[in-house]
Amino acid sequence: MLQQAFNGLVGGAFYALLALGLAVIFGMLKVVNFAHGAFYMLGAFGSYVLLDSFGVNFWIALPLVPLVLGVAGVAVERLFIRRLAPLDPLYNFLFTFGLALILQDLVKRQYGVQSQPYPRPSALNGSIDLGLFTYPAYQVFVLAVSLVVCGAVWFVLARTRVGMIVRASTERPELARALGIDVARWVTPVFGFGIALAGFAGVLAAPMRAVNPLMGADLIVTVFAVVVIGGLGSVFGSVAAGFAVGLVSALGNYYVPSLSQTLVFILMAVVLLWRPAGLFGREEAAL
Repeated sequence: MLQQAFNGLVGGAFYALLALGLAVIFGMLKVVNFAHGAFYMLGAFGSYVLLDSFGVNFWIALPLVPLVLGVAGVAVERLFIRRLAPLDPLYNFLFTFGLALILQDLVKRQYGVQSQPYPRPSALNGSIDLGLFTYPAYQVFVLAVSLVVCGAVWFVLARTRVGMIVRASTERPELARALGIDVARWVTPVFGFGIALAGFAGVLAAPMRAVNPLMGADLIVTVFAVVVIGGLGSVFGSVAAGFAVGLVSALGNYYVPSLSQTLVFILMAVVLLWRPAGLFGREEAAL
């Protein structure tokens, strides 16, 4: 059971990173970014292309690919998202949905639908003795890095002036404008940061999961459920729900495999019946 729980935490690390980016983007822009999974896929493929074509290893790709995708996210927000913002939110949803399909098909055309291999870093090839069981070193690294990144984002948002402004603009944009904060100034970097987090999760996933054009599409629906469970726009709620959903999925897959694909959505339905704003939506909205 402990090993399955650890599996769940590692899986939840990806949910947490992706949901964190989605929550920040939705909180500030009120955009349901359906292309988030495609940028996660591009993160994995970016690391694969750098290694296959240029010999750039994992350790360089880990910061480089998210940075490039963050810049691409800034361009997408400037050129498209901002123009559609005054219209019905459905337009941005349809745009991001179409963008996801375009990115997936471009990758399919270049690399096909077969999964591409990506080796684990040689320094993380072994296993680590955790006392009651041994566990692959790379998975331990993924969990540790995700916790550090989520903790660093929380620290910046909760303990710094920039974080205070971003959090206010994310959770209460109307009130932030009334207090003299130029919310529009923070929209572009926040969108780029959210996309960079998706790319970062993709690079981490490359040595663990099949690198293929549909890897983001297979994950994004569950990530949306995570964001809803945590509370739309709630940063802390998205991270907490990400790890919780990872645990539920792993334990459910072990004990009740017939329900493993639906347990997350059952959990979402129960949470919404109990707290329609999500687990942390109301609490954070009140801050």
